[in-house]
Amino acid sequence: MPRGPVALDRTKLLAARYRAATDRPYLASALYSLTVVPSDAVPTMGVDRHWRCYVSPAFVDATPVPELAGVWIHETAHLLRDHHGRAERLPAADQRDPARVNIAQDCEINDDLLADGLVLPAGGMHPRDFGLDEGRLFEEYLPGIPPRPHHDCGSGAHGRPVPWELDGTGPPAVSAMEAQALRRATAEAMRGHQRARGALPGGWRRWAEEVLEPVVDWRRVLAGAVREAVAWAGGAVDYSYRRPSRRTPAMRGVVLPSLRRPLPRVAIVIDTSGSMGEDDLAAALAEVTGVLREVGVRGNRVSVLACDADVRAVSRVSSAGQVELDGGGGTDMRVGIAAALGARERPQVVIVLTDGFTPWPAEAPSCRLVAALVGDAPPDPPSWVETVRLGPTAGRPS
Repeated sequence: MPRGPVALDRTKLLAARYRAATDRPYLASALYSLTVVPSDAVPTMGVDRHWRCYVSPAFVDATPVPELAGVWIHETAHLLRDHHGRAERLPAADQRDPARVNIAQDCEINDDLLADGLVLPAGGMHPRDFGLDEGRLFEEYLPGIPPRPHHDCGSGAHGRPVPWELDGTGPPAVSAMEAQALRRATAEAMRGHQRARGALPGGWRRWAEEVLEPVVDWRRVLAGAVREAVAWAGGAVDYSYRRPSRRTPAMRGVVLPSLRRPLPRVAIVIDTSGSMGEDDLAAALAEVTGVLREVGVRGNRVSVLACDADVRAVSRVSSAGQVELDGGGGTDMRVGIAAALGARERPQVVIVLTDGFTPWPAEAPSCRLVAALVGDAPPDPPSWVETVRLGPTAGRPS
């Protein structure tokens, strides 16, 4: 005879969580932040982005405590590693295939869990199942994952709401700010555990280092700095009679000027000394020119000056391939900055792409100056220069 619905063995489920938290105390705060929601609709266990853990009573009944402890840690890892937030930054085509995303995420987690001696239920995904190397992020695994059906870990993993999840109301939820605090507290606990015992899987160790000392995407930081500088420079408004004010008809014959927000002029000074890396320069120049096009600053409003110890102006440059990196003698970006500011049409924003091994002006110029520093460990420019670092330690604005 077929069995009826199975009641959730809460004692067994919570005993498994206790075992997971006892064996790996650095995960305890995160594990105990999950709210249990029994559901016959969830295949095994899954999480939503609000840190609710949906549990199948039949799965709990059929799974030994050691394996349940592994699943607790697996689902918690989805949330700690912000898989749903990272999934939302994937290309749209990948987001439309949450099953593949979920498999890639499981591969990122499970190689660490198995290396740590955890026991997982049969069917758990591992990179070697797809001929992939261990120790990668799910974004790296995703291209190598073929389409296939797979169990669903919920929106706390792949980011797409699923039918068995509750809406924003109901059992207690962890806010985005609380989740960030939990991630940092867990990373601190992992660092303390590593100092005391020296045993931590490589994936968790890298994750904790990233949380405590995050490496920010330099492209996003550089784009933000350029947009902010352009917005600041374009903030000055002036009156113009070329387009009369909309209030003019009400004045009966009196023409009122309208306010206009002029587009700023931008100068890009490029370090062409022999120490500059062409790949880094190409990426930085492409980012800068792309952002300028987005905000409507292009054409004759952008001047490019190639500079080592002397200056050669380059007009209408849209890629690094159009700039000759011919090396030359020393490096002095002061010459390029001075030439930019001495032009007949003075720029309101100057962006310098350099490795940082250059003298800088003695004082801040009367414009917005942004430096994009290329390479490993470039020296710091003066404190009044807005700085974005590119390269291994890139992305930390100062």
